[in-house]
Amino acid sequence: MTVSVRDVAIAAGVSVGTVSNVMNRPDKVAPATVARVVAAIEELGFVRNDAARQLRAGRSRSIGMIVLDASNPFFAAVARGAEARAEEDRLSVLLGNSDEDPAREEAYIDLFREQRVNGVLITPTSTATEMLARLRDAGVPVVLVDHEMPNSQFCSVSVDDVEGGQLATEHLLQQGRRRLAFVGGPASIPQVEHRLEGARRAVAEVPGASLEVIEMPALTVLNGRTAGEVISRREPAQRPDGVFAANDLLAVGLLQGLSIFGGMRVPEDIALIGYDDIDFAEATVVPLSSVRQPAQKIGHTAVELLLKVIENPDGEYERRVRFRPELVVRRSSGG
Repeated sequence: MTVSVRDVAIAAGVSVGTVSNVMNRPDKVAPATVARVVAAIEELGFVRNDAARQLRAGRSRSIGMIVLDASNPFFAAVARGAEARAEEDRLSVLLGNSDEDPAREEAYIDLFREQRVNGVLITPTSTATEMLARLRDAGVPVVLVDHEMPNSQFCSVSVDDVEGGQLATEHLLQQGRRRLAFVGGPASIPQVEHRLEGARRAVAEVPGASLEVIEMPALTVLNGRTAGEVISRREPAQRPDGVFAANDLLAVGLLQGLSIFGGMRVPEDIALIGYDDIDFAEATVVPLSSVRQPAQKIGHTAVELLLKVIENPDGEYERRVRFRPELVVRRSSGG
């Protein structure tokens, strides 16, 4: 049977209000009374219902977080960073996985609004802001994660993906590769488009270089493997000699499709570079070159910024935090 506050009050011989004061404002209660109430709590095994208390107060001790793909180690690391910072303020992080699906994203946004979370961190599936505006209009602060909308009112923590795409492609070009391919998708994901834009900028600077775009339906290992098998079935003269994958999951799949299933040598026949520098990029059969994002720092900083917005929406602080990417060269690109 659930023990109530009234049960504790009866056992301690005090009022329900006194029990509430002991739990929330013990400095207003005589020490002897506090000791009696605490003893009753321990004897009865009373557990305070924080959820009900928070709903009565019109807020929770939770932050909602929506990521594109919870199975991607990059987003797992971002979430770890967010949880670590939230824990410092005794906040919990409720994680939602949109799975790159706008309908799922919308469902989580509605759920978090109903749950009265303190704020929402989100890596949106597109640049559309209607759903986010609903949150803002409902008084729920929003911070964009791994994404930036320069002309919007939303705060953000991101990495310069255009620079990252340029870094990756310039590296392939420096290795003497000229027939390049960009494997990514879907195009609706802003990060994919920004990385492609950076790749195009790099190719435009080198005479004789070309860039083919191979769009896949999702940023997964399986889709990368499919792209690798498609490339390997082409005639040698029709194959790219360098591939930039929009993330490391695609790059891992490409490595499998090219070398294991396609019989091609990486990097001798085709150089390969990914993006994110997830934990096992270095542990693949051919260690994977990648563009590193500070994943945990992104999550930590996003919560830090969200707390500032919650505390003072119109305060003087940096509203768009942008980190710079870092090129990590390993064997897969021939560097």
